[in-house]
Formats: sequence, C-alpha cells, structure tokens
Amino acid sequence: MVLVDKSINIIAAMKQRSQIILIFIIWFFIFPSHSTGQIPQRIVSGLKAGDAKVVAAHFNDNIELVVLDRELVCSQAQGEQILKDFFVHYKPFEFKITHQGGEDSSYAIGKMQTVNGNFRVYFLLKSKGGEAQIVQLRIDKD
Repeated sequence: MVLVDKSINIIAAMKQRSQIILIFIIWFFIFPSHSTGQIPQRIVSGLKAGDAKVVAAHFNDNIELVVLDRELVCSQAQGEQILKDFFVHYKPFEFKITHQGGEDSSYAIGKMQTVNGNFRVYFLLKSKGGEAQIVQLRIDKD
C-alpha cells in the first residue's frame, strides 16, 4: 500500500513538472519579444510589410539614417519619408532578424528580400520612457 502511494505521488509530481515546462515552452514561442525583451515585433512586421509609418513610429526624435549611399541625421518625419521612398523602389516580401543582442541598448541585424534585390538591415534601439526607439537604421545592399 505504501509503495502504491509513493508511486502515485511521484507520477503526480512528474505530471506537474511536465505541465510547467509545457507552459514555459508555449509562452516562449507565442511571445518571443517578451522572452528576449529586445526587438518589438511591430518593427519586424513593419519592415517585412514595407510599412514606413509603422517603422517610423519607433524612431527617436532624431535618427541616424543610412539608406544605400545616402547618410544623414534627420527628424522622425523626414526619416519616415526616406524609408517610404525606399519601399516604393524596393518592395519587401520578407524580413528576418539574423542576429540581435544588447542590454542597455539593443541592436538587430536582418535580411530583407525585396522584388529588386536583397538588403542587410541594421538598427540600434535605445529605451526612452520605457519604449524602445530606433536611433540608428542602416540599409545596405547584400
């Protein structure tokens, strides 16, 4: 009888651990930006969709922008217009982050596939008022 009770307790404990691990795994895959805490998903979706307005919503007041051979420091509105012009000529159909890191400030490097070529995208984010803001965005031919 004692052996049966111990077996039942062991099985119950294993079942509980399995459930906790399963919940953690599901959380990790459903909410990847929460698990890394670095790159807001809206930036990734905006770059993939070629939506300058969505990406620019995460720009700092002044942003260092390098798009192909054009390099400047500009306002959020100017940066949005430059990015919009880029998306008109190079409509993306895929964007994936290939590397990301950082603690106080975070960065990401990604590959953007467009109808007119592939590009490497780099952006640097800093936290301002609890929000991640892009302070530097670079788009180069791959």
